[in-house]
Amino acid sequence: MQYRTVGSSSMKVSVVSLGTWVYGGEGWGLPNEREAGEMIRRAIEVGINLIDTAPAYGNGRAEEIVGKAIKGRREGVFIATKCGLQTRGRGLQISLAPSEIRKELEQSLSRMGTDRIDLYQCHWPDPKTPIEETLTEMVRMQDEGKIRFIGVSNFDEVLLERAVEVAPVAAMQGEYSLLSRGIEKEVMPICHRLGLGVLTYGSLGGGILSGKYQSRPVFRKNDPRSFFYRYYREPLWSRSAGLIRVIKEIARERERPPAHVALNWILQHNEVSSALVGARTIQQMEENASTGEWVLSPDESVRLESASEQCLTMVC
Repeated sequence: MQYRTVGSSSMKVSVVSLGTWVYGGEGWGLPNEREAGEMIRRAIEVGINLIDTAPAYGNGRAEEIVGKAIKGRREGVFIATKCGLQTRGRGLQISLAPSEIRKELEQSLSRMGTDRIDLYQCHWPDPKTPIEETLTEMVRMQDEGKIRFIGVSNFDEVLLERAVEVAPVAAMQGEYSLLSRGIEKEVMPICHRLGLGVLTYGSLGGGILSGKYQSRPVFRKNDPRSFFYRYYREPLWSRSAGLIRVIKEIARERERPPAHVALNWILQHNEVSSALVGARTIQQMEENASTGEWVLSPDESVRLESASEQCLTMVC
């Protein structure tokens, strides 16, 4: 496993990290808790040292699974969770009000049975609460020793500039893949300039870039892949076929899984500290974890860039 320093912080994390949205169960179909715990423990064994979760994943269920899995293995593992996105009835509500995130922090610490969160991240921007108020409270949490590093997620360049004026932000988490390159032109460069590491989610496009689908799958309405990842819907599904074909071609030539190709491309960007990837099986997780064993050639990168740009141009 390869490791990278997160921006200008002292955090050194595995280039592939484990995302736990699927362990929340809601929409994804309830995973077996025992198997999910085994997967987390195995991830740690193979060198993954960053586990990313959130209270919104199953209304705390994912955090509880993470807490049980890391018991006795806490040292050397970076636990990243989030605040500001709460379950309200059947929906979700965004609130980064200081009183709300303080309450969420205590709940997360309790669910995971730990005395500190290594990376505490604003899940989504809250237009109702000035970011200065939110981050001032997070700095207090940091001073209390309850969080080690402060992070943000889904922030644009303007909000990032405001954020670093208030707090020592270590990382920005954003959606990034060959199918989603919105943060590439402005957000990633500003993260580099400000000394923030970039953590990518949706690194495999919700699973599409793993090349496992032979035809367009149809999911239940509450399955996140049916609404969060737009590539599963037409006409985007068909327009991504050329990109998937190139990924599979390179995978065959290299005798590697297609997921390796897609993740390897992300890791060619120096701004990226780690690619967050979910997994339903230990085999998937182990396969993803071995991505860093090889590097794309310049020619392969050009082929992927060209296919990606053609796909995204067609989408636009």
